[in-house]
Order: sequence, then structure tokens, then C-alpha cells
Amino acid sequence: MIFTYKKIPAFLTSLLLAVLMTALPFADARAQSKTEIVKEIDDYIKKNMEVNHITGVSLAITHGEDVFYTQGYGTYSDGREITSRTPFPIASLSKSMTALAVLQLADKGQIDLDAPYVSYFPDISPTDDRITRITIRNLLNHTSGLNDKVNPDMTKSVQFKTLQEINKSLDRVKLANDPGDTYNYHNPNYQYLALLVEQISGKRFSVYLKEHIFAPLGMNGTFSVSLTEQINENDAIPRGHYLLFGNPKSTAEPIWFIEGPAGVVTNAEDMAKWMRAQYNPQLLSPNLMEQYHTAGQRAPYGMGWLASNEADWGRSISHSGIFWTYKAEETVYLDKELGITMMFDTGINAFLDYSAFVKGVSQIMVGGKAEISAINSRNMEIAMILLMAGTILWSGYSFYRLKKKKNRLTAFRRKLIFASVRTILPVLILLFLPSILAIFAGGRVVPWNGIWMMMPSLIIWLVLLVVVNLVNNTFLYFIYFNSIKKRKSSAISK
Repeated sequence: MIFTYKKIPAFLTSLLLAVLMTALPFADARAQSKTEIVKEIDDYIKKNMEVNHITGVSLAITHGEDVFYTQGYGTYSDGREITSRTPFPIASLSKSMTALAVLQLADKGQIDLDAPYVSYFPDISPTDDRITRITIRNLLNHTSGLNDKVNPDMTKSVQFKTLQEINKSLDRVKLANDPGDTYNYHNPNYQYLALLVEQISGKRFSVYLKEHIFAPLGMNGTFSVSLTEQINENDAIPRGHYLLFGNPKSTAEPIWFIEGPAGVVTNAEDMAKWMRAQYNPQLLSPNLMEQYHTAGQRAPYGMGWLASNEADWGRSISHSGIFWTYKAEETVYLDKELGITMMFDTGINAFLDYSAFVKGVSQIMVGGKAEISAINSRNMEIAMILLMAGTILWSGYSFYRLKKKKNRLTAFRRKLIFASVRTILPVLILLFLPSILAIFAGGRVVPWNGIWMMMPSLIIWLVLLVVVNLVNNTFLYFIYFNSIKKRKSSAISK
């Protein structure tokens, strides 16, 4: 194509339009004052809390070198106001801090990321020789070959109390996969890493985090605990909740050993400092900082972060934190130098998308609009109540038809077969629900008390379905055998 002088104005006009269209979201954000942006964020979060029945939230936003906004929403169960300094358990957001501790020791030459874990613990005597090939990098990337089925975590009948106990499990476990072959998210991987930090540093894991991560970053309200009992017993931490038909139920977090993968308790102001450190590195050398924010070889999960690179947002690192009575979400957009963390006093729920909160806030920050999704806890719980009412009405109508309608025995037999299958199916779903959920949760095995807190209305509906089917089936069998009896009596009388 020949480029002539006459085409220059048209070319420049097209180029200017393209640049303007690309910059529109950010131009809108600049046009708004901080006060307007903050008001929009506050309104969005409060509306989202209302439709999802969440009682307490803490928010941290960083942009560039600045802490853009920190805020608390809602109250404690006793009426105290939640602020930006209110401590919240962040569950698996802790993994990025554990990974950083390991990388700091690697930076000093005290840990080799590609060395076998057992080389630092000569007293480990595994029955499965493949355990000797698990490297520190495998543990960081969740490619150790361990998973919840072969090495129980939350379903472990007697939970560990200290990190010093955990290596015993490696003596008897048989790996599900060869090390490095398969990604399986598995909390104990980060328990082993926390113990490694203790072994190399000579300090308790919680002390190491405080001295080498929290204190240098000025995270003075942040600390690490070993057990969920330490969360439940701390009056400064808001009591957690699960949702029963949309009603927040205050309850203690189920007992679980969490040091390493999930033990950090922090607040919004400290999380702002933590996020700023991700795009203004000060705790690692540039080479290791790059590895720290890079995806693993088998999955987006790298070293305590899920790493991604999207056309619109560029490079980002993120993690979610899941407890049964608390939830946390964090995303740091590295290229945009934008970080958002949200912490909630309500746990994982089948009808609640916590990541939508962070996405909405990020949209507002770049000048877009954040919409409240129609798929929220309030609407879904209403749907469940209607489904239960429909189940009862259907049962009553079926019962009425059985009484009124006379069927031949062959028709009754077909009805009995269909009714039996209809009864057995929800029973099987209830019995195998942990295994079904493990398929969708990447092999993670969930305890029954956790399943109840995550989806109580679904479980109640399944139980209701079993009960109404059993009642209908009992009546159906009664009519069937009564019809047979009458037919025999009639045949004898003839």
C-alpha cells in the first residue's frame, strides 16, 4: 500500500480515536474525584452485603505507591463497629506469606528450591520411595503428589497440634502421583514448608513471619496462629457465620490445624501494605520476586499465588481464602499497580460469589460500572424455599391422585419402580456428597460439618425430598398390596 501525504490527516484521526477508545475507562476514572469513587465503592459493597446477607466486611485498595482506600463495613455480633483495623482470618491468603518466607531463605542460600524436602529432615523414613523426590518447588507449586485422599487434611480424625508432628505423615503415606507430574491443591504442602522455615531459621514459624515479613512492612496488627481455637477464643476477631436460608448464623470455626497454609490474621490497613510490596519489591531479589509471581509448570498456581496474564488487565496474582465461617479474596494487578483485598465474617457458601465483590471494585477503580448479580444469596435462597414448597405441594398432589385414581396392577408396578428410583437417587447423592464435591473441588475432601455450612438449604431440600418420597412410596406400596389382596379375595369368592 502506498502511503501518501493526503492520507496523513485521516491516519492521525483514526489513531487518535483508537487511543481515546482504549483510554476511556481510565479517562473516566481520572474524571471522577476520589470522593466520588469511594462513594460508589461504598454503595456497591453495602448493596452486595445486603443481598448476600453478609454482616461484616473489610476492604483494602492500593494504587501505585499509595494506599487508595481502607474501610470496614458492618458490625460484630455484639454491635461493635468493624473498622479498617479489625482483625480477620484470611485463611489461604496466608500461603503467599509462607511462600515468601521460604523464598527469603532461598535468597540467602539457605534453601535450594529444587532440593528434596527430605534432605532437610534426615529422620523421615518413608515407605513410598517417591517421597524422597518431592522438592521444595513441588511443595510450593502443589505438585508434590500428595492429595486429600491419601493424606487427609480437614477430614483427619485427630488434627495435628504443632508443626513438629506433621512429618510423621510422610513416613506412612503413599503418593497419589509422582512428584512434579500433577497439580493437586493440598494444604499440608504448606505445613511442610512452614516446618522447613522453622528448621532452617531456628525460629518458630509465627516469630519468623513477624520478624522478617510483618515488621519490615509495618504490618503491626498481623499475626499467625496454629489452630482455629486461637481464632475462636480471640475476642478482637469478629465471630464468623454461615448462612441458613440467608440468615447469618454466628458460630465457632470448626477445629482445624492451620499454621502454614491458613493461619494468618490481619486487617485492611496491613493488607494494603502487603499488596504494595508486591509491585514495589523490597523483601526479595528481583530474580526470585519474578519467580514468586510466576505460574507453575503444571497449573496457574505458582508459589502461593495464582498467576495470570489477561489482555485487558495484564499480569495479575490472586488467591482466595476459604474457611467455613470466614472468607477472603485478594487480587493484585501487577501491571496496573492496583491491589484489592476483601475479608468477610461469613464463610464459603454455594450461592455466594465472593470474587464478584473484588471484580466489582476493580471495575469501579478503572471507571467502569459494577452491577449486583441476580445470582446472589437472597435470590437463590428464595428459589430454594420455593423449590421446597413445590416439593411438598407435588407430594400432596401425588398423594391425592393415588387416592382418587384407580390403576391396574401393571401400572402400579411401573409406578413403584419409578418411585423407588426417585427415592434412592437423593439418598445416594447425600451419601456420596463428599466424593461428588471432591470431583468439583480438584480432589479436596470436605468434612460433613463443612458441607452443611456451605449448603444447608440444599441438604435440607435433599432430606425433604427423601422424606416425601418415602411417605408417597409407603402409601403406594400399601395401595398396591391392598389391591393384590382384594384381587385374591375376589378370585376366591368366585
